[in-house]
Amino acid sequence: MPRIALIATGLLMMAGPALAAPDNAQTAPPAAAATTAPKPTAARSSGGVMRYDANKDGTVTIEEWKTGQQARFKSLDTNGDGKLSQNEMYARTPVVGNSVLPTDRQADRQSSNFQRLDTDKDGFVSLTEFMVQADRNFARCDTDKNGRIDTAECRQALQRKPAER
Repeated sequence: MPRIALIATGLLMMAGPALAAPDNAQTAPPAAAATTAPKPTAARSSGGVMRYDANKDGTVTIEEWKTGQQARFKSLDTNGDGKLSQNEMYARTPVVGNSVLPTDRQADRQSSNFQRLDTDKDGFVSLTEFMVQADRNFARCDTDKNGRIDTAECRQALQRKPAER
């Protein structure tokens, strides 16, 4: 009987991360499928800036970007009051290791970033304040100033030194 308990405990320990995953988490593909699936290209990627590519043409226009950023603000505004508290803004910060709290460095960066966004210093970030930063981010990535960005262009912009911008 103790042997069965040991096996059951081992199985539960291995299944723990899967059971703790959110309901909407996607399961990993089987190993064979993962090795044969093509790697996503910048145009096909659904992460990063390309998640805002509404028409799936491989680039994000300023209009798509603004629509995506407004939707992002709305999803962060969990209490629906039209403004973001620091807790709302960083509630989805990924955990480090087994910690559920951000590291000191993450907390400092979050606080600094929030203070920079909160230009009227009322303790909240409004949609207008949020969109000012979103527009700056788009302009920074749009290195050729054509009103369209993609993953490669953003990567290139983020690798430039401040003097080159």
